[in-house]
Amino acid sequence: MRTRITVPDDTLTRLRIALTVFFALDGFVFAGWVVRIPAIKEQTGASASALGLALLGVSAGAVITMMLTGRLCRRYGTHRVTVVCAVLLSLSVALPPLTHSAVALGAVLLVFGAAYGSINVAFNSAAVDLVGALRRPIMPSFHAAFSLGGMLGAGLGGLVAGALSPTRHLFGLTVIGLLVTAVAGRTLLRIPAPTPPQEVPRQTSAPRRRGTRTRGLVITFGLIALCTAYGEGALADWSALHLEHDLDATPGVAAVGYSCFALAMTIGRLTGTRLLERLGQTRTLVGGGTTAALGMLLGALAPAVWAALLGFMITGLGLANLFPVAVERAGRLAGPDGVAIASTLGYGGMLLGPPAIGFMADWFSLPAALTSVAALAATAAVIALLTRRAAG
Repeated sequence: MRTRITVPDDTLTRLRIALTVFFALDGFVFAGWVVRIPAIKEQTGASASALGLALLGVSAGAVITMMLTGRLCRRYGTHRVTVVCAVLLSLSVALPPLTHSAVALGAVLLVFGAAYGSINVAFNSAAVDLVGALRRPIMPSFHAAFSLGGMLGAGLGGLVAGALSPTRHLFGLTVIGLLVTAVAGRTLLRIPAPTPPQEVPRQTSAPRRRGTRTRGLVITFGLIALCTAYGEGALADWSALHLEHDLDATPGVAAVGYSCFALAMTIGRLTGTRLLERLGQTRTLVGGGTTAALGMLLGALAPAVWAALLGFMITGLGLANLFPVAVERAGRLAGPDGVAIASTLGYGGMLLGPPAIGFMADWFSLPAALTSVAALAATAAVIALLTRRAAG
């Protein structure tokens, strides 16, 4: 027996557009904050170590609230929670420029991180429902919107940095965020979350075993997300330093390294739906992890700048669809709670990457440390291959 809430195609299209807007808004707001970190560091007078501790507030707030958000989504619905979190995200991004100490900055970043982590769980859960209703693997397109929003937010932030103070710039992001939420949020609040076809569970004498197996698979997909996010965090913080110090690139060329990676990841996500339709999820995960591993070996060990940049681009293409597919699979298995678990593990990987690379660089060298990104990408491919039958 099957049960299904029938939703018109045009309604699903409007819902997809609204969710895409929220993904883009999230990337736009977060990138706008990131480009003003140097100015806010100067304003607060924080040392490098104090700033590092304050910035942990973003990660701590996100990790603390992700699991709670999964429960809120089950109780109040993913659409409502997405809209509320978008409002909180837009309001909280204006708080950092109002601080004048590292302690105060860490406190407001805890709030900002909570809103950022919560909206990621909420709109990813809503996207999982829509993917199931459309019966098309469109999850990468949402994450492509996040990447494009981030590129736009960073570009705009760079343009206005010399003309606007951090207070005015981030308050402008608040205004933009609230306006976008007011427009796109109306669609989410009016349209109920679609319910994809579901099988009525058959009677079994081992429900606890089935629940344990499901949770194990969710954690497995969370580990794939962790391996992916580890690479994103590592390249964001260490790619420029590797190019400048190990390959003697100029500061301008070194700054291009992460841009090449981010652009390739965006392109990979824009083409992700077609790739998934042709290859399926398992082949996409295995192929993506393998491609990223080979690309990162080239990026870390290449003797020339151009080869390292090529390696970063190949890595971005390989990693592009691993996180979206892992989160979507976890959500299909366990709903918002599955998304929350996978997202929390993934975010943990982004936290783990930069400091782990730093320690390994001190023990060995930075190029050797960056090969750990390749090792984890290969691990993600192996996990996907070993769990292909269970996941199916």
